[in-house]
Amino acid sequence: MTSINRPARLNRTLLALTGLLLLAGGGFAVATHFRWLRVLDPSTQLIPAPGTPPTWVFYVVAVVAVVVGLLAVRWLAAQVLRRPKTSVWQFAGTGGATRIDAGTATGPLAEEIGTYQGVHAAAATLAGSQDDPALYLTITAEQDADLGELRQRVDEHALTRLREALDLNSLPAVFEFRFTAKTGARAH
Repeated sequence: MTSINRPARLNRTLLALTGLLLLAGGGFAVATHFRWLRVLDPSTQLIPAPGTPPTWVFYVVAVVAVVVGLLAVRWLAAQVLRRPKTSVWQFAGTGGATRIDAGTATGPLAEEIGTYQGVHAAAATLAGSQDDPALYLTITAEQDADLGELRQRVDEHALTRLREALDLNSLPAVFEFRFTAKTGARAH
C-alpha cells in the first residue's frame, strides 16, 4: 500500500484529468473557431436544430457556468492547508518586558515531538492571544505508530513543558495526524 489515503489521491487524479480534458476541449473549440485547426468548419451547426433558443437560455447557461466555476474555485481553495495566524506575545516582568513570536515558541516543541518514536515530522502553530491561546499540531507519523500512546506522550511531556515555558494555565490543542508511507529504522 503506497498511501493510507487512497480516496484523496484518486479524487485529485480524477479532478486533474477532468480539468485537462475540459482545457483540451476548450482549446480545440477556440482553435477551430479562429481556423487555426481546419478539422471542422466553424460555420456548421453542432446540433441540428431549427432556429436558435430563446435569449434567456443563454443567460441561464452563463449563470450556471459562473456558479459552477465559483464552486470549483472554492473547492480548490479548501484543498490548501490553512494555518491560523500567529502573533507576537509580550510578557511583562519586574525588570521589563519580553516579546516573543508565537511561531518561535513552538519551534522547540515541534522539534521535540519530531524525535518521538513513530513520528516522521511535526509542525506546530500557536494562535490566539495570551488570554485565549490555541495550539494546532500537525504530526506526520509512521503507519504502524500507536497514535493513542503518541498523543498521551505529547500531552504529558511536550505540552506541559510549553505551558510552563509560556506561563499558561491551560493550552487547548488541536491534533491532526497524518501518515507517511516511509517507515523508520527497525531493530531486528
